[in-house]
Amino acid sequence: MDMRQLRYFHTIASEGQITRAAKKLHMAQPPLSQTLKMLEDELGVTLLERNGRKMELTEAGIVLYKKAETLFHSLNEAVVEVKETGKGIKGRLSIGCVKSCFSFIPERISKFRKQYPNVTFELREGDSFRLAEQLYSRNIDLAVVRLPLEMRAFSSISLPDENYVAVLPESWVNENSKMTISMKELAKTPLLLLLRISGVGQYEIIIDQFKNHGLKPNVICECPDADMILELVTEEIGATVIPKSAISNLHQSGINVLQIEDANIVSQSSVIWLKDRYLSKSAHRFIDLFHGEVKQIM
Repeated sequence: MDMRQLRYFHTIASEGQITRAAKKLHMAQPPLSQTLKMLEDELGVTLLERNGRKMELTEAGIVLYKKAETLFHSLNEAVVEVKETGKGIKGRLSIGCVKSCFSFIPERISKFRKQYPNVTFELREGDSFRLAEQLYSRNIDLAVVRLPLEMRAFSSISLPDENYVAVLPESWVNENSKMTISMKELAKTPLLLLLRISGVGQYEIIIDQFKNHGLKPNVICECPDADMILELVTEEIGATVIPKSAISNLHQSGINVLQIEDANIVSQSSVIWLKDRYLSKSAHRFIDLFHGEVKQIM
């Protein structure tokens, strides 16, 4: 088995069809099919089975596919590392960010661009679980996420803790009202809460606070997007409890932000990156912008 055979197999598995794989590899179908057959004969196993028009990985194929992914990632990172040796900082930096953490990003990109104008950026948004998956698959270089998150595979820099606030429609709070709200009052209010796609997140943190007060909240909507929730608040659908930085200047009209008087709900966030991958010079320099005010955890 050589790298050519492995790359052909990986492309067929990724595309799901010999036809699409041949097109992507800029080659004819017969030699591609023949290469796959030779690889299977050499290994003594079936790697891909035809299911209608689609090629699907067998159990053995899944094992080889995952190993090939790791090998190609390592090879690509080695190429980047070699090319970067002795050269200036340039290239493309891919950053993932939970939408409610985006306030950490613009100023740092502005500062970075002044120092390294030859670096371009790709920004991806998602919840913490999705961004962790993007890091595992090496589709992004680093991410700014909300905790909790399984951190064993990552190096990280902890960002400053941030308090949650209650956000209510403007018409629900009159001028003479106090600028705080109790957990009991919130429990009586229709609530719109952030819900992570998978795993434990901010939703569970807030629900646990209600439980600690012996209360059952009236949750009428769950959504992974802070902007969508704030839009619903302005339409007087309900109230929400979110980290304060999730409220941008664009959302200031039509809402009232209140401190929660009898609960200290704190949001923790981090910059994270994979421990076992090569980080480009640009990624290292961008991460450096978070040092000084925060502590690195390896």
